[in-house]
Amino acid sequence: MATAMELLRAHELFVCTETVLPFVRPVVADSWRRCVTGRASRDDHGLPSVWMGADELADHRAQHPLASALPVFDSLLGGPADDSGHVFAISDADGTLLWVRGRAVALERAERMNFVEGAGWSESSAGTNAPGTALVVGHPVQVFSAEHYNEVVHPWSCSAAPIRDPVSGRILGAVDITGDESAAGPYALALVRAVAMAAEAELAGLRRPVRPGVRIRALGRDAAVLEVDGHVRTLSPRHSEILVVLALAQRGLSAGRLAVELSEVELGMSTVRAEMSRLRAVLGDALLGSRPYALRRPVSADFTGVVALLAEGRVRDAMAIYDGPLLPSSDAPFVREYRIALEQQIRGAVLASGDVQLLRRWVSAGWGADDAAAWQALAAHLPRGSAAHGAAVGRARGLLVGAP
Repeated sequence: MATAMELLRAHELFVCTETVLPFVRPVVADSWRRCVTGRASRDDHGLPSVWMGADELADHRAQHPLASALPVFDSLLGGPADDSGHVFAISDADGTLLWVRGRAVALERAERMNFVEGAGWSESSAGTNAPGTALVVGHPVQVFSAEHYNEVVHPWSCSAAPIRDPVSGRILGAVDITGDESAAGPYALALVRAVAMAAEAELAGLRRPVRPGVRIRALGRDAAVLEVDGHVRTLSPRHSEILVVLALAQRGLSAGRLAVELSEVELGMSTVRAEMSRLRAVLGDALLGSRPYALRRPVSADFTGVVALLAEGRVRDAMAIYDGPLLPSSDAPFVREYRIALEQQIRGAVLASGDVQLLRRWVSAGWGADDAAAWQALAAHLPRGSAAHGAAVGRARGLLVGAP
């Protein structure tokens, strides 16, 4: 990604001449062009309007489908947003901000650009911005600094992902993280993407019960274990990646989209189709469909179970089934992003819990043994003067001294 100064220069050139420099990302350049066509404002004279009053907003939120997923958003985004000084927001499909949460200082800063509940942050109203642009393009978007079309928003960065109805596939709204430059970093993108999927899973669970019989275990192992009606088999690493992707992509994927989710190196369609043919031979037509590729039966999975338990605040139960990172050796982009987001979510919940048993389990596991913050949190909740407290303090100091 270009630096803030480079983007500022590119933005100034574009607004003066409509010339796009080569390093401007296509998703941003396309948005800028739409902003010109739609005559979006470039300064504080055209800040997004707060067009819903308190009563109207309350009624709109109460009737909106995403209201039922609000506990998921609060549970999974509240901690990360507070810790980083960011705000998180949930919009409807028109870009109206339904909920904006964060610490008071961050909310006060956001208010100066009308990033508040009831304001319209569609791309046409606010210019290029992560939630508004994600609603236009239909996939997760990050906007960094001067990539925003409106100059007032240049001090901010953001990541957002659309949320779809699990039955119809229509976009219901977007989930967004807004803050400093880290709000447009890899973790932020993975987080909003995972939270959007968690919200969609919550909505799906409310609308249709999952039939028992198909279960996936992929935490802490490089080869997923699939159980279908009591029959258990271990899949190859590649088939494990495909199964995880399909389990999370409830509406199915085309061969082209599946190729993008599985590899950063371009995969030929023949390669993808060959892999799917081999996987169908293992799973059978009753479980694996095509055009698009999708699982034909509802499934339960340990990785989605952890997310659901965290959304309910059941950290102990989540840790009980968290056997480690999702397919830890996988380099598939989709799996890697979800793995990072999931690990950060459960880590944050454990550190915030203050539960000595959970903290001990975390630092005793391979994925948490070098986590200095976790050792510090454990030390803070152990009796001072005890041998365990001294060991935890010493381990934390050793990790901090050795940190780059």
